Amino acid sequence: MAPTPNHSTDMFIRKLGGAARLSDEEREAIAHLPVTVRPLGPHQDIVREKDRPSQCCLLLEGWACRYQLLSEGKRQIFSFHIPGDIPDLQSLHIRVMDHNVCTLSSAVVAFIPHEALLDLTAAFPAIAAILWRDTLVDGAVFRAWMTGLGRRTACEAVAHLFCELYLKLQAMGLARDYAYRLPLTQLDLGDALGLSNVHVNRTLRELRGKDLITLHGGTLEIYKWQELADSCDFDPAYLHLERRTA
Repeated sequence: MAPTPNHSTDMFIRKLGGAARLSDEEREAIAHLPVTVRPLGPHQDIVREKDRPSQCCLLLEGWACRYQLLSEGKRQIFSFHIPGDIPDLQSLHIRVMDHNVCTLSSAVVAFIPHEALLDLTAAFPAIAAILWRDTLVDGAVFRAWMTGLGRRTACEAVAHLFCELYLKLQAMGLARDYAYRLPLTQLDLGDALGLSNVHVNRTLRELRGKDLITLHGGTLEIYKWQELADSCDFDPAYLHLERRTA
C-alpha cells in the first residue's frame, strides 16, 4: 500500500511551484515526504549554532529568523522567514550550523529528514535546481540587507524592509491590498537593521507622519506604495519572484 500524502507539505509545494512549474509526479513525491509537525511558541530556537542537524525545518505557520549572538549578548538578525521557507536548507550540505534559527511568533514547523530530501533531489533534478535557486535568492537578499546596513538611512532601511516583506508575503498569498500581519517587535527590527529601539521608534513615527504607513495591532498597512518604494530606491528584482516556465 502506498503511503498517504502528508498535507503539511502543501506549503512546500506552493513555494516551489512559485519558482517553476512542477509536474504531477514531482508534486506527488513532495506530498509523500516523511515529516514530523510540531507547534512551537514564540522565541524558541529551532536549531542552534554548532548543532549537527539531521533534518530541515519547513515553516508552515508563523515567522522565524536566522540570527547570531555576540559575546556581550547583542543579537544580529540575518533574515526573516515566512510560511513556505526552509531557513536551514543549507544544513543539507553544510553539516555544522554557523548560526541559530528561532521562531519570532507562535509557529508550526514541519521537520523533514535530510535523507528524504536528498533522495527527493536525486530522483528529481528539477526540484534540486529549484532548491539551489532558493539558496541563490537568499544570497541576493543578504546582499540587499548588507547594502541597507552600510549605506541606507534608518528611514530608508525600514521602508525597504517593509516593501520586501510585502512582496514575499504576497507571493505566498499571505498579503493583499498593501497590508499584512507583521509580528515583529521594534527590538526585532532594530536587531535586523542595526538600529537602537529609540531609533526604530523615531523612524516609524516619521513614516507614519508622512502618511506612508500605519502599524497597529500587529498589522502593517502601506498607504502609498510607490512613494514608499521610491523613498528607499526599492527595486524588487533581487527577490526574483518571477516564475520560470521551464
